[in-house]
Amino acid sequence: MWLVAGLGNPGEEYAETPHNLGFLVADVLAARHNIRLTRPDSRALTGPGEIAGNPVLLAKPQTYMNLSGLSVKPLMVKHEILAENLILVYDDLDLPWGSIRVRPKGSPGSHNGVKSVTENLGSKDFPRVRVGINPGHPLKSASGNPTGKDYVLSRFSRQQKTELGELLDRSADAVTLIIAEGVEKAMAKFNRRAPGLNEEEE
Repeated sequence: MWLVAGLGNPGEEYAETPHNLGFLVADVLAARHNIRLTRPDSRALTGPGEIAGNPVLLAKPQTYMNLSGLSVKPLMVKHEILAENLILVYDDLDLPWGSIRVRPKGSPGSHNGVKSVTENLGSKDFPRVRVGINPGHPLKSASGNPTGKDYVLSRFSRQQKTELGELLDRSADAVTLIIAEGVEKAMAKFNRRAPGLNEEEE
């Protein structure tokens, strides 16, 4: 069985923010494959189903982003899922808005949700789909200082909303291709160079 865990924060105030792209991708996959993503399990909302002929458990951890590992690890233990069959889907400030980067493994970089998962699993060796959210301009807080935290928890801009559907579809396609044909095929199709931005997972 595959576990597809989309990371985000529960609650309406976070629903339409860049930090919840993992949740939104999970919702798209659920809609595509007629999976009810409503079953409480290991501090997550989950839904069992099938993608590309493979058994899959979709999950949206409800622990809040920074404690995502406290949900992901118990799910993997309970359902006997190997690290190589975990696909983590999350927003990434190190990639430009609209880009997708598939990786077979790697460091969590500065992403606290991924840090929590790697620390709880004791491993970085699992596939992930990183969805770029960097808007391409300096980020400033209310005080005028550059900050990523305010941005990732802010509402999508009008422009981002117009592009969101296509980004979610491509991200869901990347997850599906990993399950159907493997991470290497997904990397070849979806990875694009993003010059000028950090690459912490090479």
